[in-house]
Amino acid sequence: MDLGLQGKVALVAAASRGLGKAVAWELAREGAHVAICARREDVLRAAALEIAMDTEGEVFPAVADVTRPEDIQRLIYAVEEYLGQIDILVNNAGGPPTGAFMDFDDEAWEAALRLNLMSTIRLCRAVLPGMRARRWGRIVNMTSASVKQPIDGFILSSAARSGVVAMAKTLANECAAEGVTVNNVCPGWNLTDRVKSLAEGRAAKEGKSVRDVVDEYAAGIPARRLGRPEELAALVVFLASERAAYITGTTIQVDGGYVRSLL
Repeated sequence: MDLGLQGKVALVAAASRGLGKAVAWELAREGAHVAICARREDVLRAAALEIAMDTEGEVFPAVADVTRPEDIQRLIYAVEEYLGQIDILVNNAGGPPTGAFMDFDDEAWEAALRLNLMSTIRLCRAVLPGMRARRWGRIVNMTSASVKQPIDGFILSSAARSGVVAMAKTLANECAAEGVTVNNVCPGWNLTDRVKSLAEGRAAKEGKSVRDVVDEYAAGIPARRLGRPEELAALVVFLASERAAYITGTTIQVDGGYVRSLL
């Protein structure tokens, strides 16, 4: 299937590792020119080189902290100067700390909103005018299965990312007639560095092995395993493609059946 991504310019946030890196890799495989950003320059440049060598595609690394408005402005300027106007935006950011409601003060809540909600809003605001002018654009927001089924301890993430879903649904309706689609993808439990870190923390707290904790995660998933980053990336790339032109305003989980809700 030709996804119509040859020569398109894509920006993937937080793409030096994990799910973001997998998405950038798949976009490059489909012939898109890909910009990736992250905070750590060494890891970011290594990821860009790895993707470029494998795909023979153009991969542009740009150091940026998406919680900082000035970094977002510099990021957009650098990408457009190097690759051209952005056709595809994949909003992604790491998750905030886990814990119970009373564990977090105002500062923690505001940090979570800056990380997951405000970064998405600011990046969308930066690229949307150009997409509307060209009457073609794809925005895909990486959220979490917790927006459909709350996960104990993920209260900051659930609240901030649910805000992304609500914003995206409204934005999708605003720009659908202009050829711009806006969709959300909800990762379930994937074998990423963040999940490994969560498993290590829980293992230390409960006196278990990390393998036991990962097996417990898997036991709660109908597929009986954690997901692979490239499995989620496949959906993101499809939603970013020409073939997905009539799909907008959706929130789709990639979770092996973890979410039990009907919608």
